Amino acid sequence: MENETPSYYLVTGGAGFIASHLSVELVRRGHKVVVLDVLDYCSSLANLKEVEASSNFTFIKGDICDEELVRMLFSKYSIGAVLHFAALTHVDNSFGHAEEFQHVNVHGTRVLLEAARAAGIDLFLHASTDEVYGSKETCSNELSDCSPTNPYSVSKLAAEDAVLSYWQDYKLPVIITRSNNAYGPHQYPEKVIPKFICRLQKKQACCIHGSGMQKRNFLYVTDLVEAVIILLEKGCHGQVYNIGSELQMSIAGLAEDLVRRVVGDSVHRADHISFVTDRCVNDVGYPMDSSKLLSLGWRPRTTWNDGIDHTISWYAANFQNWTTTDSALSPHPS
Repeated sequence: MENETPSYYLVTGGAGFIASHLSVELVRRGHKVVVLDVLDYCSSLANLKEVEASSNFTFIKGDICDEELVRMLFSKYSIGAVLHFAALTHVDNSFGHAEEFQHVNVHGTRVLLEAARAAGIDLFLHASTDEVYGSKETCSNELSDCSPTNPYSVSKLAAEDAVLSYWQDYKLPVIITRSNNAYGPHQYPEKVIPKFICRLQKKQACCIHGSGMQKRNFLYVTDLVEAVIILLEKGCHGQVYNIGSELQMSIAGLAEDLVRRVVGDSVHRADHISFVTDRCVNDVGYPMDSSKLLSLGWRPRTTWNDGIDHTISWYAANFQNWTTTDSALSPHPS
């Protein structure tokens, strides 16, 4: 980051998946962190257990759309940077709740931006998604056209536009990240990797949309966190950065690999895989060119074997972290 380290990092959605890992790592490194999280179905305070007793950590339960609460946080705490990860993210849910996704992901972002502008913070880092590029077979870079195909990705691109407008209009220092699919401990099991793992551990079949030939790039969560921290230190304001992985596999191939790892090599894998009706739109993939970030010295460090084996072990021991999981494990895949 170009300015001095802020007094506090405000991490939105910090009891969720990626942001909980980021919050824990920042506290470990001696930074002061305020987490704001509404604690909806996919969040858990258990994700923050490692730092809950730290004097450098504060948790606030609340909604990013609550303008009075957000203003209070900036007034009460010396917020130097906002790391904005709070969002509704599940694509399947977005098809039936597009207005809610717009409200939280776009209006909530605007509430934070206005409070950040008024407070004169050092940095607003907005976590976006590879899905804003739309369905692609070739790599997208940060200047590629964006053609989102579902209400979730539409809302995330609209939020990006809001962030960039505050850079252009008010010179609010901003950075936008677009990352491939993260996986690892603490991810609510509506997403494809933890969903398949948990269903297999419960002796249920992996359920795949359509043919399963759609491909995704997967990145272990601690590698994503390291990318964010490098951007806090070296990222240029007003810029978008891809955080991509070269690890790409089809959803069918992922299911076969997880069956082998969770159930065993000797089983007939087709017995543990089922196919259901495809989404009305299901993107072929989101490969990305991350040269811009790689030039800052970042590299993914976690191999698939290490990352997925650790993830499988974690879910075997920690599936109880969330209060409700029945709907997440329904036969409708992520």
